[in-house]
Amino acid sequence: MSDSNVLLSVEDLHVHFVTSRGVVRAVEGVSYQVRRGEVLAIVGESGCGKSVSSLAIMRLLAKPAGRVVHGKIMFEGVNLLDLSDEEMRERRGRDISMIFQEPMTSLNPVLPIGLQIMEPLFIHLKMTEEQARARAAELLSLVGITDPERRLDQYPHQFSGGMRQRVMIAIGLACNPKLIIADEPTTALDVTIQAQILELMKELSRKLNIALVIITHNLGVVARYADRVNVMYAARVVEKGTADDVFLRPRHPYAMGLMRSVPRLDRPRGAKLETIEGLPPNLLDPPKGCRFAARCQFRADICAQDPALEEIEPGHLSACLRAKEIASGAIGREKPVIEAGGKREGRAGEKLLSVSGLKKFFEVTRKTGTFSSVKSEVRAVNDVSFDISPGETLGLVGESGCGKTTIGRLILRLETPTEGSITFKGQDISKLGSAELRPIRRKIQVIFQDPYSSLNPRMTIGQIIAEPLLVYKIVPDAAAAKKRVAELLEAVGLFAYMAERYPHEMSGGQRQRVGIARALAMEPECIVCDEPVSALDVSIQGQIINLLENLQKKLGLTYLFIAHDLAVVRHISDRVAVMYLGRMMELADGDALYAEPLHPYTKALLDAAPIPDPAIEKSRAARTLGGEIPSPLRPPSGCVFHTRCPLADDACKATIPEIREVKPGHLVACLKV
Repeated sequence: MSDSNVLLSVEDLHVHFVTSRGVVRAVEGVSYQVRRGEVLAIVGESGCGKSVSSLAIMRLLAKPAGRVVHGKIMFEGVNLLDLSDEEMRERRGRDISMIFQEPMTSLNPVLPIGLQIMEPLFIHLKMTEEQARARAAELLSLVGITDPERRLDQYPHQFSGGMRQRVMIAIGLACNPKLIIADEPTTALDVTIQAQILELMKELSRKLNIALVIITHNLGVVARYADRVNVMYAARVVEKGTADDVFLRPRHPYAMGLMRSVPRLDRPRGAKLETIEGLPPNLLDPPKGCRFAARCQFRADICAQDPALEEIEPGHLSACLRAKEIASGAIGREKPVIEAGGKREGRAGEKLLSVSGLKKFFEVTRKTGTFSSVKSEVRAVNDVSFDISPGETLGLVGESGCGKTTIGRLILRLETPTEGSITFKGQDISKLGSAELRPIRRKIQVIFQDPYSSLNPRMTIGQIIAEPLLVYKIVPDAAAAKKRVAELLEAVGLFAYMAERYPHEMSGGQRQRVGIARALAMEPECIVCDEPVSALDVSIQGQIINLLENLQKKLGLTYLFIAHDLAVVRHISDRVAVMYLGRMMELADGDALYAEPLHPYTKALLDAAPIPDPAIEKSRAARTLGGEIPSPLRPPSGCVFHTRCPLADDACKATIPEIREVKPGHLVACLKV
């Protein structure tokens, strides 16, 4: 491509944050170009500088702490850093737009959706209200939201997560920008909604010649949609090239580790994931020489020097002093992410946990006037049954709102079932009072999705883990509790001295390990894992999965593993249950379900899941599941999936399918199977 086709050029960008503890060098020497109509992906661990470099382009760094201390950001030949605030405001939203990671916090909760889409149209394009409203309705249709005229007057809380993200995309597209920066645009979304949104963004990029920068740690997304990839580590770009180059021929040890640490649906599962051990360096005082050296399996004396980003092959750059040895095959190893392990043997014996005919309905009151209201019912969980044997892992997957987390809360008795029974070790716990539940709670623990919000920020790690030990009198005194805390920290791969730290002084992966240690403190037999790795980076995710597997083998733990990442669930689970809108669609041995899914919804989930390999993704047709999940306030008649099912007929609209065994151990709720 000619230089005239370069839309954005970032040149030797340095961003610092001045804090009470010193200067954080958040971005150092980052350079890259983005061409019109191109999709560039930026990947790397949390804290590596991905989002900060993009906020610098938008001139949205937190002031006064954040500042660009060196470099240029050239957009259409103009250095954005030289523009006044007023000139930048004219560009921002009109020429360059940004789609932020969390749509609920990015959208104003007290303003209608329509007004939020229309605002940039008033400011930048000087449209009348009638013109802006027509354009806003057109944008909602463009991003796949039905009945746009009515939706314009609704508020963010009346939209699902996927629809809110679509609204953010509509706002980003409102003024036909030349560049869109999407910061983790699909992290909080289910696999089917993720596929719909990314297909839409890729199509618009091609059709309207929009340049797209995607910041993500989902390597499957990068493989499917990116033209070129920048890999960042510790504030620097360590590798850049085409998607094929970086995925199929990585030339930096960190990029190689990333590719190997992610579980994949297209390869046999094995005992353990490969991981990148250790933690990124502290950017308050970064080490001399190569910043990855402390975690690198190929480190040598030469790594004490500072590596420059150099071209190893045409268009493929690496910041590794041993990159040419890696390219020649002198060092490095080529092997699958997961070593083949074959089918796991099922666990025989009594059932530790049995759920039968479980239902949970929530009453919702909606005001229709000053003194009038209407009551309706949300059927969050509707007639769900399954068993878990001792030492087994049951994976629970499905889209947001399908009832996965509600089932976990019911088993933990944080919610009381509307109907049905929950039997733990032969005792029905569904109707027990608080005093009777007390000894049961010791045996059923939970690992929460967000390790930061589930830890008390005012307590040290030692106090957090010791509290249940002392409350339940598992240890006799504070000295014994301190000793037990040290043992638990070491059991989850942390150091005993970390007991003195507060949650904010630990990384995301370390906080998740603390959550696991707190659950283990109660000496449980069953742990409900509610999305325990979804908020973590790929390499940290692998460490936590391996830790859970090791603890299960050592302590004989039983897991209910709730997640929406199908590859992670496949790797860790013995059996997998698939849910949709409160009902169970399919339940089978993990290998059987992934090899031969029988329910149309399970097939759609697997079709929508991206595989981190550009060669495979290019050969796969874009397969997305159409439509939105129906509202649980107004579920469809008959099979709840019939509104989105390609096989549905009149019988599916009238009859609720019973879940039945169609093969040994393989249960399906579908009239067509």
